[in-house]
Amino acid sequence: MRTADPKPTSSNLLKKAILAAAALATAVLPAAAAQKFAGYDRIDIRAEHRSGLIPGSVWYPAGGHIYTAPVGDSIVFKGTPALIGAAIAEGSYPLVVISHGSGGNMDGLGWLSSELALRGAMVLAVNHPGSTSGDSSPRRSARFAERVWDLTAALDHVLDDKVFGPHIDPSRIYALGFSLGGDTVLQAMGLQFRAHDLGVYCAERPAAPGCDFYGAGGVDFRAVDFALTDGNYADPRFAGVVAVDPGWPNGFTQESVAAMDKPALLINLGSQDTIWPEVNMGEKGANWGTKFRQATFVEIAPAHHFSFLGICKDGAAELLRDEGEDPICDDPEGSVRSQVHRRVIEATSAFLGLE
Repeated sequence: MRTADPKPTSSNLLKKAILAAAALATAVLPAAAAQKFAGYDRIDIRAEHRSGLIPGSVWYPAGGHIYTAPVGDSIVFKGTPALIGAAIAEGSYPLVVISHGSGGNMDGLGWLSSELALRGAMVLAVNHPGSTSGDSSPRRSARFAERVWDLTAALDHVLDDKVFGPHIDPSRIYALGFSLGGDTVLQAMGLQFRAHDLGVYCAERPAAPGCDFYGAGGVDFRAVDFALTDGNYADPRFAGVVAVDPGWPNGFTQESVAAMDKPALLINLGSQDTIWPEVNMGEKGANWGTKFRQATFVEIAPAHHFSFLGICKDGAAELLRDEGEDPICDDPEGSVRSQVHRRVIEATSAFLGLE
């Protein structure tokens, strides 16, 4: 599914650079203030299936105080303050590995990563090459396996890291994904997709969410490399999964869904009358709440697919309309995005057993 950020203009990039420089120059926080923010750092990940490094990040409980800077700040979205490079608090923590949606990025989900870290988790995320903000190609985004392998490579990296690795509880590693990232983490759990079925669906409904994006790139899922879409890419180190509005849940085989024996939190944004058919896991959709062996199904309404994205800045909705972009800042009547986020955080924290 498409969740792209608009490209910033050169003038906005300059403003952003100035603001970032000012933030980096701020004084070191006292320890009491530091407890309000999670730690954050960047990592570079090597992977055999990629020609270059995969950008990654880690959010974690901070054990010291240092300067703050906004993570994920853009012309559209507000950033999330973090303690950049702070020491890690002593302890062993569950690890949540996050996969963003098509056209999204790891820092855009800072609102969630930060809160999970403040509640006692470490959060590992990547920017999927060819499927991230400013680098989102329909053809490359259709190579589903490469996105799963990004997570596996990132997990290998952080477990071997001399700083982060010793703080990770290897028995509590979870995958969390939104939109196309939801498919990515489900495939990482061993669910198997049938791309040909998606191709038939999109041929009949070319304007459907997601189908329009792939169609604009000439992608026909009836004729892709099925070795990169339909395989079993399971990483057995994952103990459970959180999938938020995954794309085309009916595209997964019934056999692999029935075989899924690990805990799953399935979140749909909206009600059964408003959720897009292309992401509906409820009774009017894939009905996964009754098909997974250990599933918790949660609907959050009023909300819609884009409610999972970051908090928008004043004027962002108008800017997007002027640029002809998707209405990613427009929420349904009666919906408050920060409240939707809070419910996602609470449901996820309860599933993970966080404080």
